[in-house]
Amino acid sequence: MKTAPNFIRHGATRMLQTLFSKVSFLFQSAGLFHGPNPSYAPKQHELRCTPQSSSQPQKSRTMSRLTHDNHDRDSAGLTYVYPVLSRRSQGLSIGINLNPNNACNWACLYCQVHGLTRGSAPEVDIGQLKTELRSLLASHRSGALAKQFELEQAEAPIRDIAISGNGEPTSCPNFHAVTEAIGQIAQEFDLLDRIKLVLITNGSLMDRAETQRGLSHWGHLGGEAWFKLDRGTSEGIEELNQARMSIHRVQKNLEICMELLPTWIQTCLVTIDGTPPTDEDREGFLGLIEAVKQSGRSPQGVLLYGLARPSQQPGAPRLGAIPTEWCDQLSRRLLDLGLEVRLNL
Repeated sequence: MKTAPNFIRHGATRMLQTLFSKVSFLFQSAGLFHGPNPSYAPKQHELRCTPQSSSQPQKSRTMSRLTHDNHDRDSAGLTYVYPVLSRRSQGLSIGINLNPNNACNWACLYCQVHGLTRGSAPEVDIGQLKTELRSLLASHRSGALAKQFELEQAEAPIRDIAISGNGEPTSCPNFHAVTEAIGQIAQEFDLLDRIKLVLITNGSLMDRAETQRGLSHWGHLGGEAWFKLDRGTSEGIEELNQARMSIHRVQKNLEICMELLPTWIQTCLVTIDGTPPTDEDREGFLGLIEAVKQSGRSPQGVLLYGLARPSQQPGAPRLGAIPTEWCDQLSRRLLDLGLEVRLNL
C-alpha cells in the first residue's frame, strides 16, 4: 500500500492542528472545555449560582451564636422572622419584623435600629410571612435552630412570638391579616396557650380601625400588648421619643389598647445629658396611670428597662444609665398604685 508523500502528510497535520486549535478556542471561550492553557480557566468569582428573582431582597444567612446583646433582625437571613434571646422574655423569642424598610413614625433617641427613617411599615407579604414563620418553627422543633445558633439547653424553649422589629408595627397597612397569619401558624405548631404572644408598640396609632382589628384578634389569640410610655409630659415625649403627642391623647390610646387586650406599660429609663426625667415627667407619668386606673381599667403592670444595647441614633452620646436610687423610688410609687413592676436595667 502506497503512502502519501511527506509534504502531503505534513500539510494535513498542520491543517488538523489548526482546526483543533480553533475548535478548542471556541469551546474554551464558551466555557465548555478547559484545555491546558490557564488563561481560559474560569475565574472563581464567576462560578456561582444566581438566586431566583424575588419581590424581597436576598439576605445572607449568618451562623453565629445568639446572645442577649445581639438582636439582629437578619440573624436567620429572612425578611420578617428572626430569633433572639430576650432579657424581658427571659429566653428565646421569635421576632416578627413588619418594618424591614427601617421606617418608624417615632425616632426615639435610644433606638437600636441602624439607618432608621421616618415613615410607615410597607404592606406585608402574608404568604412569605407564613412560609418564614413555619420554616423557623419547624427548624426549632427539629433541634436544628438550637444547633445553628448554639443555644444552651435552658435557652432553647420558645418563650414567645413577639411582633417587634425596626419600626412601629401597627403602621402596617394589613396589620390585622398579620395577626391572623401568626395565629394560624402558631396553631399549626400547637403553640397557642403554651407560649406568650406579644405586640411591642409605641401606642400612637390606636385610633386606626386596622390597628384595632389587629389588636382585637391578637387578644382573642391570648396575646398581649406592651405599650410604650417613657415620659409623663408632652415635652418629655418630644425630647426622648421625638414625637409630638399630648398626654391626653396618650391616655386615650392607652385606654383603647387596654379595652382590646391585656396591656403592659413599657418604660425605657435613661438620662439625657446626665439628667434623669424631670419631676414633672415622673408625676405626669404616675398621674396618667392613676387616671387610667380610676376610669375602671388597669394595665397588667409596668416593665422598666434600661439601655441594654447601644443606640444607633445621632443623639446616642446624650444618653446614660438611670441612677438606681431614682429607679427604686419610681418602682415603690408604682407598687403603691397596686401595679406589678418588672425591672430589667
